[in-house]
Amino acid sequence: MRQSILKRYAISFALIFGLIIFGFSILAEAKKSASLPKTMIWTCYDVGSSGYVQASAIADAFLKNFGTKVRLLPSGTGIGRLLPLATKRVQCGYLANEVYFATEGLFDFSAREWGPQDLRVILAHPSSTSMLTTKVSGIKTPKDMKGKRVSWIVGNPSMYVKAEAQLAFAGLTWDDVVKVEFPSYAANLRALIEGKTDIATGTLTAPIIYELASTPKGFQVIEFPPDDKEGWKRAQKIAPFMFPSQETRGPGVSKENPVWIAHVRYPMITVYADADPDWVYNYIKAIDETFSIYKDSFPVMPDWRIEMAGVPPADAPFHEGAIRYLKEKGVWKAKYDTWNNARLRHMKKVRKAWEKAVSEAEAKKMKSKHFPKFWLEQRARALAD
Repeated sequence: MRQSILKRYAISFALIFGLIIFGFSILAEAKKSASLPKTMIWTCYDVGSSGYVQASAIADAFLKNFGTKVRLLPSGTGIGRLLPLATKRVQCGYLANEVYFATEGLFDFSAREWGPQDLRVILAHPSSTSMLTTKVSGIKTPKDMKGKRVSWIVGNPSMYVKAEAQLAFAGLTWDDVVKVEFPSYAANLRALIEGKTDIATGTLTAPIIYELASTPKGFQVIEFPPDDKEGWKRAQKIAPFMFPSQETRGPGVSKENPVWIAHVRYPMITVYADADPDWVYNYIKAIDETFSIYKDSFPVMPDWRIEMAGVPPADAPFHEGAIRYLKEKGVWKAKYDTWNNARLRHMKKVRKAWEKAVSEAEAKKMKSKHFPKFWLEQRARALAD
């Protein structure tokens, strides 16, 4: 009888202990998993771009893992991608170097309606860019670009400034080529297939480039070798966020057959500084937790590892919510704080110069069309001081 009672107690204790352990495991799992809203909207590059494919892959992983439905809002221009973020129509943007121009108040962002934007990066995907052409064009070196038709994407300084920098590498300007305007990034790439341009600016891994490689025209990338120090000095004077790098992915490109082109960050998951730190923390956590789902979906997706995409430099400082998660994972080092803080101080100086320029322009009753030139002069003077 006593043995039977003891046996029942033992079974009950085992069940209770098992339930406690199970409960703790559920709590641990809940603590581990990121917390996301049921729906989100992100802005990104237009359909046919590498950025669109990457955003789509991550959105699909969020749906599979968290049940979060994501709607992408694609645009072929920098203004078109940033405006929904500025007006809070989207939670984040998968942006390119318009992040740099927006924080600095340059090019399209020098207008009174814009000015320096207080942006922050969550993750910055390592990428590359170059001048792309066809095999039948006969263009192989930067100097071969002289006199050729070169794409200019309206409203997209991220692309046309990079094109200008790569022209400068060869000692050329827009006056030395035939500038052909296109309304979007994808249209600029597709123009190579359609024969509407000779040279387009973009990434080697864009789906349209693989399509181009399969046509009779073929695909050719123009290389910018690192040993041309003077060429890179001219290029970086225009686009300081570019530097030489070997690319091993793209049509006809591999580890055995790499090419030297320009390294940039693209896309950069971007928010404004006032984005909720907890939301940002959970967002980067979700990207990290779903890495195994999307990493093999596209050749460049492995570079979304937080050890690669979660470290400076980038075109804007990293958001405090992202830094909190990166520190927890041991990715963020003290030297990155130094870089981030210096970038924040620089942006503060630029915004202060903007406020002064706006105040002076208002006092002078300056017309809007004259303001960008006035602002750029004021900005240069403030940064020189």
